[in-house]
Amino acid sequence: TMTFLLNTALGKFRFLAFLEGVSFLIILFITMPLKYGMKYGQPNKVFGMAHGVLFIMYVVGVIYMKFDQKWGIKITFLALLASIIPFGTFWADKKLFR
Repeated sequence: TMTFLLNTALGKFRFLAFLEGVSFLIILFITMPLKYGMKYGQPNKVFGMAHGVLFIMYVVGVIYMKFDQKWGIKITFLALLASIIPFGTFWADKKLFR
């Protein structure tokens, strides 16, 4: 359940990774087409800022998890790489964060 998920540092990080991944997809598939296809940039500004904050929190979270979970260089690198690939954080949640 969600309550159990948020009881641990890893659970909180997984939730953050989910939010970061969703914000990235919203930008790619909703706000960017609105901005460049329909000349309506306001949603991109709002979601762009939210995604920027979530991205920074995610990178800091990966660094924290590296030490908290004793991740090696490979898992740390893949977790960071996942944040710049569409759907990457969802893959990382299934393959790396459990």
